Amino acid sequence: MRNHSNTIFITGGGSGIGRGLAEAFHKLGNHVIIGGRREAVLGDICAANSGMSYVVLDVANSESIRTAAGSVVSRFPALNCVINNAGIQRVHDFSKAGGIDESGMAAEIETNLLGLMRVCAAFLPHLSRRPEATLINISSGLAFVPLARVPVYCATKAATHSFCISLRHQLKHTSVRVVELIPPWVDTNLDQGRPRPAGRAPMPLPEFISEAMEGLSGDADEVSVGDAKFLYASAGTGEAFIKTFSRMNP
Repeated sequence: MRNHSNTIFITGGGSGIGRGLAEAFHKLGNHVIIGGRREAVLGDICAANSGMSYVVLDVANSESIRTAAGSVVSRFPALNCVINNAGIQRVHDFSKAGGIDESGMAAEIETNLLGLMRVCAAFLPHLSRRPEATLINISSGLAFVPLARVPVYCATKAATHSFCISLRHQLKHTSVRVVELIPPWVDTNLDQGRPRPAGRAPMPLPEFISEAMEGLSGDADEVSVGDAKFLYASAGTGEAFIKTFSRMNP
């Protein structure tokens, strides 16, 4: 996608990857609207980035998504890019009796998968009327090789990858391009409060944003970054998959 002169809405724009992408796109001359639950945080980010806007949004709430989408489209009719970034990650151990937090598991699925799908559904009618539009869904390298201690998160990201492939096929005759951004472990607050494994270090956020922005400026449908490239390459994403998918989906 072109990296300037867009109007971009980003979910989960109050911190981490979402904020990093928002500020990077803002610096390139795009009009950026960030969405998130914490209005005070969103307001502070916009105050620090003159011209940026915000909309309060809880992607785990379908009514909030509908309300936010209506507001964004009404206020910013030039909108031509939506980035699905909002996500949460929890540890679950299915081997332990009573070790599953059902509400936490449901929240991950509601936020990471259903929320993403609902945001796509809410904005696609508008995006499909634009001459050129881009829908960017953020998955994870863990969509391709899971980290077993966060099994629900990995499953939602694997589902996101599958959803992107199907959505891209369904929209192939429209003006909307579907891009999957595939991060590695990035130094954000996604794993806040949990001990980090010894001998491993996350990718610094500025380094990730720089490489992600470079990848998104090209024409690839799937943009893997950092160590996620190795996880992506180890899964069935090559020519054999493309041929099989084409046979199943003429």
